[in-house]
Order: sequence, then structure tokens, then C-alpha cells
Amino acid sequence: MGETSFAVRRANPRYAFFAEAEATLRDGTSVPAQVSELSSRGCYIDTLEAIPIGTEVRLRISDGIQSCEVPGRVIYMHSGYGMGIFGMGVVFGNVAAEQFGAINQWLRDLAMRKTVPPPC
Repeated sequence: MGETSFAVRRANPRYAFFAEAEATLRDGTSVPAQVSELSSRGCYIDTLEAIPIGTEVRLRISDGIQSCEVPGRVIYMHSGYGMGIFGMGVVFGNVAAEQFGAINQWLRDLAMRKTVPPPC
């Protein structure tokens, strides 16, 4: 069976977004991360440590101005191809309304940047 691309199956727009993050595992282990893509349903993070597929995490995301803390689960992983960096897709769990406010604000700002034509 052929593998279907996530881009084909994606229902929510995903935007390039760079922010610091920290993934906390159920046992309390903290893994520093960096968010490189964001959507209303999840994000893509890069870490120096692999987090296995299916692992539930508590993800704290901060762009230096706003921050939020959301539950999530790793749904896929890319190896670092010898570079020592692992990329992971994280789907958000049930996000509290006050935490989702920061995500919505980031997405509104990203959507505006994408649709506003560059100055001449």
C-alpha cells in the first residue's frame, strides 16, 4: 500500500512559524524543542531527542511575546538523517480556550502575512 502524503490529507492550513517550545513527557522529562510549522490542529517540532510516535506530551510554545501550553501526541517522526535533529508532527489534544487564544492569534497573524501583498 502506498503512503499518502500528509499535505494531501491535511484539512487545516499549516504555516511556517518559528517559536521556542518544550515538550514534557508523562514521566516529567522535558525535551527542548523548536516549532517550525503551526496549524489549528497541531504543529511540527524539531528536537535533539527522538520522541516515539504515540507519545503524549504537554507542549509549551513561546514566541517571546505570547505563550501557551497544550496537550498533544506525536503522530509521525522524521529522523535527523545523521544530523542529530528529529522532526515530529504533533496533533493537539483538548486545548483549553484560554490557551487556544494564543494559537488563534498566531494563526491570524500568519494568515494576514500570507495574504497581504508585499510592498512595491
